[in-house]
Amino acid sequence: MALILNIETATTNCSVSLSKNGETLFLKEDMSLGFSHAELLHLFIDEVFKSTKTNPSSIDAIAVSKGPGSYTGLRIGVSSAKGLCYALNKPLIAIDTLEILSRQLQIDSGLIVPMLDARRMEVYSAIYNAKYVLQREIQAQILNEESFKAFLDNQSIYFIGSGVEKTKALIQHPNAIFINGKLPSANEMALLSYLKYKKSDTEDVAYFEPYYLKDFIALKKKS
Repeated sequence: MALILNIETATTNCSVSLSKNGETLFLKEDMSLGFSHAELLHLFIDEVFKSTKTNPSSIDAIAVSKGPGSYTGLRIGVSSAKGLCYALNKPLIAIDTLEILSRQLQIDSGLIVPMLDARRMEVYSAIYNAKYVLQREIQAQILNEESFKAFLDNQSIYFIGSGVEKTKALIQHPNAIFINGKLPSANEMALLSYLKYKKSDTEDVAYFEPYYLKDFIALKKKS
């Protein structure tokens, strides 16, 4: 049996789940809260344990969404996960944020493009096929009218995530299908973390860092 705590904080969705053998037992999240992860994450974790009557020491691993995504959100999630790993002496599992997002769709054919909003006309994106096999690596991508055209001319593409709105404004193609209102969730982490746990695919807790994709740039306040 594998009992895993899953933490997803890469976007505005502060999301925590407890899963057993790849199935979600309990999910706590609220996508309307904005970036309040520092105040809410540990409350959500505590609620997950209490609601499932689970002793934290009884879990087998802790999984965290590793990025790309919000610099601050990723730091909070990874720091919390590492702290729990140290305190409970449990292994750490890291899951690609965009793969987590792609798993919200089940399609028979075509491609899935999970995308997270970045600055201006930029998104973090990847391309997966219907079986969630990576077809194009994760990129920090500047969008324009020709983005994804080579793929769109041959098959349907399902766009999902916080980058969808800016993509819709640029890409007009009959094969483009836009899924609104979706963010990465700890619910979809359940199966992914279980598969990694079975293979003992874990991280070095001391040295693991989030996958930011780009260097963090602090924006100066206007005077």
